[in-house]
Amino acid sequence: MADPVIREIKVRNILTKSDLPVCDYSVNPYVGCAHACRYCYASFMKRFTGHAEPWGAFLDVKYWGRIPHPEKYDGKELFIGSVTDPYLPQEEKFCRTRALLEELKGSGVRLSISTKSDLILRDLELIKTFKDARVSWSVNTLDEDFRKDMDNAASIERRLDAMKIFHDAGVRTTCFISPIFPGITDVKAIIERVKGQCNLIWLENLNLRGSFKGAILDYIREKHPELTGLYEGIYSKCELGYWQKLDADLKTYAAENGLDYVTNDDSMKRPFDAPPVIVNFFYHEKIRKSAGKKKVTAQSE
Repeated sequence: MADPVIREIKVRNILTKSDLPVCDYSVNPYVGCAHACRYCYASFMKRFTGHAEPWGAFLDVKYWGRIPHPEKYDGKELFIGSVTDPYLPQEEKFCRTRALLEELKGSGVRLSISTKSDLILRDLELIKTFKDARVSWSVNTLDEDFRKDMDNAASIERRLDAMKIFHDAGVRTTCFISPIFPGITDVKAIIERVKGQCNLIWLENLNLRGSFKGAILDYIREKHPELTGLYEGIYSKCELGYWQKLDADLKTYAAENGLDYVTNDDSMKRPFDAPPVIVNFFYHEKIRKSAGKKKVTAQSE
């Protein structure tokens, strides 16, 4: 894929009050995402950005004024990367995520970062200065051929190597097994691979409500025709049987392997060296209800 069309833009604010149930503020140092994941929920952002290019083919680099009184965010949950990856390859040149971390250093903010990159290793020592910082890597396959079909991000091994380095350095790490492709993602194999190098394992099902639904179903018909009936049942007839069975299987697996299997994230209350907690986010409707008045929708800055 060709390099994305890049613009450098000025924004008034970089921290946005968030309706996400996992944070108080969200930050996205870029508009768009060069990883071009074929299943990306954030592609909805094109409705607001005015870009004519396909999702993944454009990137706006954000510049902002100094954050006034960063100490006022002491104790607040800040999530970096809700609708972009803060460690895209272009971050190596533009360093917008690095600039943000340097501004917030010492503020007392509770930091969470989501990525599919190992470029984040550049900022390990800086991230370690944030108390209880947590970094998550999205991994939904151990099959590099399938990964290449789905995104332009770092290889799975590079992601897992970075996760281990952060975990060994004492930073809380999360393996975000998302999105789980029915019949393709081997959840247990991924858990076995990562359970010694992360504190938390999040599980999220493939949600085909976006404009990419047709493209994903076409991919299944072409590359995995044996799964066509399963996908039509789940995504055209709204059948939940697959997720219910996987849920039950993983509960049994967790119990047999001494792992907690829950529906809420309490990992910050557990000792760092405790076995990882597995958190089930299969049912998006339940997530929205559990958020109360909060709406599980990503916001643009």
